Amino acid sequence: MGGKAIRVTQFDLERLRKLIADAQHTKYRGSEYLTKLQTELDRAEVVKSREVGGDVVTMNSTAVMVDLETGKEEVYTLVFPEDADAGQGKISILAPIGTAMLGYEVGDIFEWEVPAGKRRLHVKKVLYQPEAAGDYHL
Repeated sequence: MGGKAIRVTQFDLERLRKLIADAQHTKYRGSEYLTKLQTELDRAEVVKSREVGGDVVTMNSTAVMVDLETGKEEVYTLVFPEDADAGQGKISILAPIGTAMLGYEVGDIFEWEVPAGKRRLHVKKVLYQPEAAGDYHL
């Protein structure tokens, strides 16, 4: 958390702000995960969907992350909570790693506190990004 500025598309920003507002009426009310997501959004550089680089992790992107402690590669698709499925590698934006990976780009390294401790991840590759594929409203 913290570190370099992340990039978030205007479209994702609007949907994520709505998610945070709507979550105030659910079990997530007062959740530290919502607070962390809001903190990340507050520090983000907002870009237009058509102008975001294809190597940036946006919502619904699939990326290869390398755990710098173990060297293990993990493939995650960043999704909204209702689409999360850990068995398929679909990680919720409200999960610690989901919040962490939003807005980073290939080559970036970030640290994030997870329930098991701190993890350091390297964004190795973006396999799919909706904006790069021309899917501007997924």
